[in-house]
Amino acid sequence: MANPAGESYDGALRLDFDRRLMLQFRGSVVTSDAGLLAYRELDDALGLSAMAGDALSDARTGKNGQHALVGMLRQSIFGRLAGYEDVNDAQRLRHDPAMRWIVGGKAASDAAASPSQMGRFETRWLTAEKNLSALADLSGKWIDSVHGRRPPRGILLDMDSSVSPTHGEQENSVWNGHYDCTCYHSLFVFNQFGDLERCALRPGNVHSADGWDGVLKPVVERYQGKVSRIYFRADAGFANPDVYEFLEAERIKYAIRLPANRILQERIGHLLTRPIGRPPNEVRRSYANFTYQAGSWTKSRRVVAKVEWHPGELYPRVGFIVTNMARSAENLVAFYNKRGTCEQWIKEGKGAIKWTRLSCRSFAANAVRLQLHALAYNLGNFLRTLATPEPIKDWSLTSLKEKLIKIGAKVISHGRYVAFQMAEVAIPRNLFADILRLIAELRPPPVTSTA
Repeated sequence: MANPAGESYDGALRLDFDRRLMLQFRGSVVTSDAGLLAYRELDDALGLSAMAGDALSDARTGKNGQHALVGMLRQSIFGRLAGYEDVNDAQRLRHDPAMRWIVGGKAASDAAASPSQMGRFETRWLTAEKNLSALADLSGKWIDSVHGRRPPRGILLDMDSSVSPTHGEQENSVWNGHYDCTCYHSLFVFNQFGDLERCALRPGNVHSADGWDGVLKPVVERYQGKVSRIYFRADAGFANPDVYEFLEAERIKYAIRLPANRILQERIGHLLTRPIGRPPNEVRRSYANFTYQAGSWTKSRRVVAKVEWHPGELYPRVGFIVTNMARSAENLVAFYNKRGTCEQWIKEGKGAIKWTRLSCRSFAANAVRLQLHALAYNLGNFLRTLATPEPIKDWSLTSLKEKLIKIGAKVISHGRYVAFQMAEVAIPRNLFADILRLIAELRPPPVTSTA
């Protein structure tokens, strides 16, 4: 790097439309990501980084490490949250004043980790089996910390798979005929707050439900005995008798879409005959309840069917749901249809966090990248659900990144403090103050001495 302090001293740039204007680039005294400091405050209030430090093992044996492992983890997570998903971005990001204070330690007065340091951290240290396993568990530990401040009465789990297209020679990157691309086929479990409970990277050609137990069972185990009720929803890719039996054994209420077949169609044959007369202009819906036992099932189960006749369509739209819930057919279908929010959260992860950016050569390194993206997504979602004032309560993660994180600031250093002079465009001072107030309310009460 030509200018190690992050500055460009080659002279100001001039604009021809008005020669009075000059452009100066001052990397170490100006930041475009000052809003990340609010997320760092939330991180500190919930103790997230400290939790990661306890879970991860430092593989370095020397005593001259410039940056602590927790600081480098923060650089990885906060960088992804701000849209810097490649380690090459550390070349300039390491000099950004907001990132230096977020990393902390020596970085605050010098510089954060370089691209080579971040590359070793993500592709060598974190890919160790013990650390990769700890990373997979870390999202759940973070969520438990949040629930300690916002205890839920029940938990609703949505499981879904998603595609991450690949464009090189990545290990286990395989052609998937359904998605019509070479890809990885990741698996996700979300709760009703949009938090990503657990995820796993898988080869591109596996079935949607492949490895479901390794992702779902640790989540269920965490919640057993802590909440009064657990619910589960999934699409037809998870219509598997092993899934049903596990959920029933754990007393979990579920609604899973069931692929149609000839026997199911025959059971609702009376609803599939086109009604006599002129078709109405609105959608006509009918529901049916019956018990059904497939050849691979050990017992019969309740199935709910929905039939919709749409104006201008010759054939009805038919859907089946297998469930162990007792609510009415119409309410059960409405409950299942809300599973669509899980797909929206996956789209947010792809759009705002760029968690499909899995460009490393080895499968283990890409598995680490997915877990780091998951932690960045959860940190962003925690702030959205816990510390956003009413005017921005419904903002997406993309809006929060573009308007809250991307606040420009000039940094003024004094002997006793450092001032970030923040721009007030999308987020004025009073709104930022409300965010910090909500974060402060999450901190545990101070311990009072009884002596």
